[in-house]
Amino acid sequence: MTAISARPSPDAETIPTAVSAALRTLDANIDTFGDRYPADTTVDNRYPVRAPASGQPAGANVGWTTSFWPGMLWLAHDLTGAERYRRAGVSHVDSFVARVVNRIDLDTHDLGFLYTLACVIPARRVGDASARQAALAAADHLMTRVLEPAGIIQAWGDLRDPRQRGRTIIDSLMNTPLLYWASHTTGDERYATAAHRHSNQLRRHILRADGTTFHTFYWDPATGVPLRGETEQGQADDSCWARGQAWGIYGFSLNHRYTRDPSLLVAAQICADHFLARLPADQVPYWDLEFTDGSDQERDSSAAAIAVCGLIELADNLTDTARADSYREAADRILRSLIDHYAASHQPTSNALILHGVYDKPKGIGVDEGNLWGDYFYLEALVRATDPDWTSPW
Repeated sequence: MTAISARPSPDAETIPTAVSAALRTLDANIDTFGDRYPADTTVDNRYPVRAPASGQPAGANVGWTTSFWPGMLWLAHDLTGAERYRRAGVSHVDSFVARVVNRIDLDTHDLGFLYTLACVIPARRVGDASARQAALAAADHLMTRVLEPAGIIQAWGDLRDPRQRGRTIIDSLMNTPLLYWASHTTGDERYATAAHRHSNQLRRHILRADGTTFHTFYWDPATGVPLRGETEQGQADDSCWARGQAWGIYGFSLNHRYTRDPSLLVAAQICADHFLARLPADQVPYWDLEFTDGSDQERDSSAAAIAVCGLIELADNLTDTARADSYREAADRILRSLIDHYAASHQPTSNALILHGVYDKPKGIGVDEGNLWGDYFYLEALVRATDPDWTSPW
């Protein structure tokens, strides 16, 4: 996608129009998918039903992104109060209960993404007891991925896999809210203690001195010695993957909110300042922050949507009002560009909310397509813009 000169539109017109367009798409997708799950990304700008995987049929609850679909339904309920969105959100609880009970595709730190959006929300909002139990079971399973003495949560795969052993990734900062919730719910501080220690390990090692971030980092699982940083989805080990930097803004901010650890708030600001300094003219980053205007590389609209939510979360935690306002203004500029130039409402045949995202450019997966997490965080950004007093699920 070529560079675009964004023309901000008045909020009074822009936000409600974007919300209405997003809700129309969600309504159509409820009819299309029902209790099944869309694929991670669109194909030619349309989501197909999720392919069979892990011994499960098409449309089944496998992979790390399925909860973004019910997460969007709960956001729609927040926006409208409409009963159809509440019913649709609750309808996914049984699938997530079955997933954790039957141990289907649980070897991932992304249990935080999965169970915060799909089960913690209905447990909190409508008192769903089965959702609460499933979320607590998922938190217990996530705790089995804590590696001592490194004090980190292993990202992917079987804990015995030597390639994955001792590895974490920056996305994990968004998975820790499940553990903080578990401590609050049970009174057992083990969950929160593990989450806080993990986030501090990332602050010390995945955040680099120049304000950039590694995508992934390794520790020696036996000694806890930090080893090396790498990338899986960025341009190079020493470049800065755009979505990872956005996860850093939001994830460090969230971990500060739970712990009040000032070093985590500083880390979020460092991530934000570098991210904003590397934005092209239209405020939506290329898939790696190594690239900017003049590049023929693809944008990652999902990184922009995550950053909008993270910048607002960061601003809400700051006592420096001038700096907080600057982050809110930056979030507003990015969101306006997403609405004006990346929203899928400009592509009537699409069933996504925003387009021009990148899942994994090095592997050629989901390049210049919509994706479920981009859609979720775009809708969360619209909710935040609509209701400044909105209660976050994270």
